[in-house]
Amino acid sequence: MDRTAPEHTGTGANGGANGSTLVLVVDDSAAQRRLIATQVARLGYRVVTAGSGEEALDLCRTSPPDIVLSDWLMGGMSGIDFCRAFRQVGTGAYGYFILLTSKSAKEEIALGLESGADDFLVKPVDSAELRGRIAAGERIVRMQRDLSDRNRTISAALDQIRSLYDSINRDLIEARRLQQSLVRERFRSFGASDVSLVLRPSGHVGGDLVGFFPINARRVGIYALDVAGHGIASAMMTARLAGYLSGTSPDQNVALELSEFGIYDGQPPAEVARSLNRIAIDEMRAETFFTLAYADADLTTGRVSMVQAGHPRPSVVRADGRVEFFGEGGFPIGMFPEAPYTQFDVTLRPGDRLILASDGITEARGEAGQLLGEAGMARLLERNAHLSGQAFLEAVIADLEALNGEDFADDVSAALLQFHGAKTNAD
Repeated sequence: MDRTAPEHTGTGANGGANGSTLVLVVDDSAAQRRLIATQVARLGYRVVTAGSGEEALDLCRTSPPDIVLSDWLMGGMSGIDFCRAFRQVGTGAYGYFILLTSKSAKEEIALGLESGADDFLVKPVDSAELRGRIAAGERIVRMQRDLSDRNRTISAALDQIRSLYDSINRDLIEARRLQQSLVRERFRSFGASDVSLVLRPSGHVGGDLVGFFPINARRVGIYALDVAGHGIASAMMTARLAGYLSGTSPDQNVALELSEFGIYDGQPPAEVARSLNRIAIDEMRAETFFTLAYADADLTTGRVSMVQAGHPRPSVVRADGRVEFFGEGGFPIGMFPEAPYTQFDVTLRPGDRLILASDGITEARGEAGQLLGEAGMARLLERNAHLSGQAFLEAVIADLEALNGEDFADDVSAALLQFHGAKTNAD
């Protein structure tokens, strides 16, 4: 291998003036090689030369050129074979390949392009044309290098985003586990009656929460709430609200009050809604709101006092399979400081079931794409009325999955009280 003016930096006007572009000249004729190398050097480019394709390949592996000028017809490895091999070197950077040839047939030009050549120069080489072809190649190489640099920057950014996503995903999985743990019991028997719960977030975490707690020996409080929105903020608010309706910390439960006899009794449901509304506005100061359905059920008489605060209307599946809805709406919690909340009563008879469900059911899509609404929900409840407790709720969820797929658009939750008859002292 020889070098011709390897460090020459002329005053080329097409990008070579800084001497940063390396041009490799390959020709088995020493005279032709020297002539072309001198022309290139005068344009302001760094030049290296090789007398054969094999010699040029060795050079490409150690010092990858930006532009290659290679004769087509050479002894040993031809320019076409060298071009193919050059494309296989894999330096990580694109090199612009110009074939020097006396060939002009379309078939031969096509063969050169198919072999990886970018351009052609007809021998004898005209200096002006040489300058133009190298300048064009330099622009292509520069654009390719800029694109590679940007791709590396993007790849590095994507790697960081991917790492952050993986970290967030792990946190969300843990958050989902913690949120599910807020529903400590999915089923409890209270003797002659029992309570079942289901909670299915639409994403990792959601804004729905259902639960229950004993009020005293004969009464149980059951609630379902839905914080507006989805994601972490909603999940954090449900976690706070769970503490205000906790069965394990009765002193913090706003639905319970300590009587003068030192035992806990239940607050009226309407007062529970008002208390939560004050807490949401004055203490939590959240920029969101939530809906609530709360029921105070007497397991001896079957009488249930309820409040509906923007939540879907509570429903009762009667023992004969009929479905009835109760309530008139009400204001969501956390929207208006003096929002009024109205209490209403429902009487359960043996075999009846009370259901407090989120709008993830009523706002799910039916077979024709329309919202289910109360009528569609009633059909789901009637269809599964022969089942009881947890099996009943799971069957309703399975029907929703059949309509909407496993990925629900909204959180789905429900609390079910199944009243089998009056609770006795033996219970």
